Amino acid sequence: MGPDVPLLNDYKQEFFLKRFPQTVLGGPRFKLGYCAPPYIYVNQIILFLTPWVLGGVGTLLYQLGIMKDYYTAALSGGLMFVTALILQMTNLYAKQKTVTVERMQIQNTLTDEDEFEFSSCIGSETVKFIIPGKKYIINTVFHSLLAGVLCGLGTWYLLPNRITSLYSNIGGTVIIFVFGWVTICIGEYSLIINTATETATFQALDTYEITALMRPFYIFVFIAVDLAHRFAANTPILEQTNQILHVIFLFLPFLWAMGILPPLDALFLWGMEQLLEFGLGGSPMSSNTKLLVMFLISAGTAIASYFIRSTLGVILFMTGFGFILSLNLSEIGFAFKHTMISHLASSKSKNTHRDLRIQFGWREFIFYLTVLTFALIEASLLHQFAGFSSLSKASPQAIASYILMILLIIMWILREIQRVYLFGVFRNPFYPKDIRTVTVFMEKQRRLMKVGVVRRILLTLVSPFAMIAFLSLDRSLQNLHSVSVCIGFTRIFRMVWQNTENALLDIVVVSIAQMLVLNPDLWWNRSLDTGIRLLLVGVVRDRLLQFVSKLQFAMAILLTSWTEKKQRRKSTTTLITLNVIFFPILLTFIAVSALLSSPLLPLFTLPVFLIGFPRPVRSWPGPVGATACVCSDTVYYQQMVPSLALALQSAIAAGSLGLSLPGSHYLCRFQDRLMWILVLEKGFTYCGVNIKGLELQETSCHAAEAHKVDEIFEMAFEHQEHTKILSPNHHFGHILTPCTVLPVRLYSDARNVLSGIIDSHENLKHLKDDFIKVLVWMLVQYCYKKSKTWESPGDGDKNKKGSFPENQSRGAVERPGTLREEDSFSVDTIEDWTDDSDIFDLEPSGRRKNRKEPGQLGTKVPFSIPGSVETQSQDVSQAMSPEDKLHRAVVLGLPAVDKGKQQEVLPQVEFSCSYSELLSIPEEWRTAPVPSSKVHEMRQRFPEEWYRFILSQLDFFHLKEKPSNLLEDLLKDKALKDLYIHGVLSCCFGLFGLDNTVPAPSHVFRAYTGGIPWSVGLDWLTSKPELFQLALKAFRYTFKLMVDKASLGPVENFKELVNYLEEYENDWYIGLVSDLEWQQAVLQEKPYLFSLGHDPNMGIYTGRVLTLQELLVQVGKLNDEAVRGQWANLSWELLYATNDDEERYSIQAHPVLLRNLTVQAADPPLGYPVYSSELLHLPLF
Repeated sequence: MGPDVPLLNDYKQEFFLKRFPQTVLGGPRFKLGYCAPPYIYVNQIILFLTPWVLGGVGTLLYQLGIMKDYYTAALSGGLMFVTALILQMTNLYAKQKTVTVERMQIQNTLTDEDEFEFSSCIGSETVKFIIPGKKYIINTVFHSLLAGVLCGLGTWYLLPNRITSLYSNIGGTVIIFVFGWVTICIGEYSLIINTATETATFQALDTYEITALMRPFYIFVFIAVDLAHRFAANTPILEQTNQILHVIFLFLPFLWAMGILPPLDALFLWGMEQLLEFGLGGSPMSSNTKLLVMFLISAGTAIASYFIRSTLGVILFMTGFGFILSLNLSEIGFAFKHTMISHLASSKSKNTHRDLRIQFGWREFIFYLTVLTFALIEASLLHQFAGFSSLSKASPQAIASYILMILLIIMWILREIQRVYLFGVFRNPFYPKDIRTVTVFMEKQRRLMKVGVVRRILLTLVSPFAMIAFLSLDRSLQNLHSVSVCIGFTRIFRMVWQNTENALLDIVVVSIAQMLVLNPDLWWNRSLDTGIRLLLVGVVRDRLLQFVSKLQFAMAILLTSWTEKKQRRKSTTTLITLNVIFFPILLTFIAVSALLSSPLLPLFTLPVFLIGFPRPVRSWPGPVGATACVCSDTVYYQQMVPSLALALQSAIAAGSLGLSLPGSHYLCRFQDRLMWILVLEKGFTYCGVNIKGLELQETSCHAAEAHKVDEIFEMAFEHQEHTKILSPNHHFGHILTPCTVLPVRLYSDARNVLSGIIDSHENLKHLKDDFIKVLVWMLVQYCYKKSKTWESPGDGDKNKKGSFPENQSRGAVERPGTLREEDSFSVDTIEDWTDDSDIFDLEPSGRRKNRKEPGQLGTKVPFSIPGSVETQSQDVSQAMSPEDKLHRAVVLGLPAVDKGKQQEVLPQVEFSCSYSELLSIPEEWRTAPVPSSKVHEMRQRFPEEWYRFILSQLDFFHLKEKPSNLLEDLLKDKALKDLYIHGVLSCCFGLFGLDNTVPAPSHVFRAYTGGIPWSVGLDWLTSKPELFQLALKAFRYTFKLMVDKASLGPVENFKELVNYLEEYENDWYIGLVSDLEWQQAVLQEKPYLFSLGHDPNMGIYTGRVLTLQELLVQVGKLNDEAVRGQWANLSWELLYATNDDEERYSIQAHPVLLRNLTVQAADPPLGYPVYSSELLHLPLF
């Protein structure tokens, strides 16, 4: 579609124009889209202004000196509480009084869905429309009480005397009083009358009516600061803050409408995450529960350190708990629980969980215990013997800082040279040039793997101990019982293990600053201890990186809106001009967004930038991997994810993916598969990731962006032999930066056109003969495997009939409806007719009869000469049930035939070898209605030498006692051979009919898919499900054999043919992509899979081969802020503007922003990945 596709369609535009004013005002609906009585609007205005009126009463009494300020607040609050309760009770009464009337005729759903029929000013419909009411009774009371408290405190907050004492300006007092009460009225209306849909929406559903509390909460925050100032009047900072907040209070409706202030659930999750990461040294967590638990434990640790009296005790406490809390405690707990359960129930299997989950054992326990012991010993010894000293050029702490600087430089170099681009700009000369195959790449990668091992050792063992040495020698630890020391040092002692690379950078920056800032009177040295300095440096570092990423994202949108022709809209020039003119404001927006750690929201992904509300790093509220749009392609991702996780484990540990922090996004590409990786947690020697798989059936937008991804990766990895050293990255500025390639065990997908093979007359001519051979081999193997579970013939005479006992009572199963795509009309398919027939039968009788009666005459000819009548025993027809009499059909031009249902007993088979029973075909498989002439013909065509060769390959090792000449006796047994002749003929009759013509390619395709036209033989065959599956499997093997013979040459001998068939049986799944067994084979990691397909548009047949092997998957790092910004717009656009149009502008292909792929990778219901893993814990030893 063109770039000027509407941002919102006409209906959504009208909907948005109705919803947005309601959001701004907090709930009143003044734009309805239809004509409503005036009293609807008047009632809403009255209710909107009610808090102001009630508060005005108290304000007036205070200004007249009749009441004290706190009595005034109590009076206004009480009046508001009573009013709110009355309004809620009115709604409950209206709901009970209303009688539901069903409207029978609705002409226009879009127009009528919001219409109400109003009868009077205070009628039931009017009350229910204006006051929808609460879902829960407890909220009715709680929200009413909260409304009273809000009105009372709001009255206190906006008393004119109070405002005048802050500003000493009458004009300012009037403005703040008027617009401040507008803010309170908006909050009250949203709380008690009708909650507006917020632009800042985090959860798709508001189950517990939390949204109504959002606006009152922020009002309470402002009031709380004012109350603090009232009770601490001599604090200048509080006074200044209160003055500023009184002004900002007037702009709260604007902040609510713009969606800058987060909803309460997102606010608390974001706040805990920020405090945990920057205040306590932890990491963001993958779930809300883990975040809450880790926050409480970490906060408790910081508080406990405040009460420790000994300096040595503080150092040991912080070092020990910093290390313990940085470990993957959830997995350690899971491993402990699993071990205890295994010991308590030793009879149960210990391998019931995936290998990726169980990764903590004695080796890891000893390693962690050793590291912890050495860390505690180091910290205590340095404290005891080195003591505290000021940072000078020769002090022990200065020496430790020099070591840290060297470590930082070395680790930074070792990390960069493992990536294909240095700094994402210049090509890395050390990166392997030729990576076409895994073997060649791994050979050339060995040097970089050694670099990765060195870096891993420096990161895991050397750097933490060096930083502990630096911190243990710091003189700030002498100031015990200081809140700043407890917070700062608890944080950094944990961050040393939790986020080693960033902690190393922060300590080096602080060390350099301390060496350069020698003046002791500066605030840096006078007011701040080392722990707080490190905290400030860490926050500045994080926000600065966010600012750069957001600026890059904003510039990409601005530039591509013009340079990409398909993104150039009519409004593009105007938007770019406005962004250039107001560039300082744009930079301010980016800075504020970075400061709040909230996404930069490009409205409809246009260069119109807003500040999104702060939210957790993972961006979505639901549990990780809980939902995905599962389809048939999901299995390919399920199969490859364990191997990909192992490859990621090595790459992250070595540093070849760059600095992997929580919130980092990566994109992997292999053939038609796209994997989206999100880092959720990071700690000491572990990383938690979520892997999503995107759809394989590419739409035009998906294909355009995937093609761009391929182009970027090809330029980085496959064209290296033609590039110069340190050549630039031609796609610099794209949100995707190539990192490296990973060897992953997965399926490669090859599709070939079978023209010249399936339509070759020579190949088709040999198809039937090959089918007979394959079927004979299949039947012998089937019976031989059955014999391993069957009793020996010498155990009794009960098996003389030569059939398996378990097969004698097996009933026929109805033929699956999917097998019959069309009926063929021939003499072979005409059904029988009786005098009681009904011409309106929905199903011919013979088909039902054949399904229910497998035991028909083995040599029955379907019809004799037209005009003759076949008769059978009449006593059988007398015993027919009414249901059996329904088995009938009408065929014009043929006489009526009165037939019974007599089942003829098969003659007993006499084997010359008693052991032939072991290989005997089940009795019901010998009841096919084929003429005796065809049996004779099959005897002529039967491959006797092949049959003898197959029998000679059998060993019968499972028999305890067997004669030495067993195979010879079996080969001489003609009765056994006749059984196989009849079994093969039955299958040929079902699949090919009775004629000997060469099958057409269309018939071959139908037979392969199991959808050949209906016939008597096929109906009989499908009534024996096990035999039908064997025949279908044999035909598919035969077709694959035909393809292999055409590609690789003819089969030279029987031994080679057996090798082919055994390989098909053991290493291949040959079937259809739509089969359930195909998905099972992928998950079981069958080495090869083959499927036959047909393109009706092109008129060609195609073969698809999946091959399991270790191949190279390309990995690139995405701009984190670009992803978060697009996801924020997606959330706003779908949850607020409800713009779910599949062809909307914001989902169209964007080759630089990868807009379509980013939308796909969002969590459902907004995104639609076909696969989403649970949290994968990657150990980084």
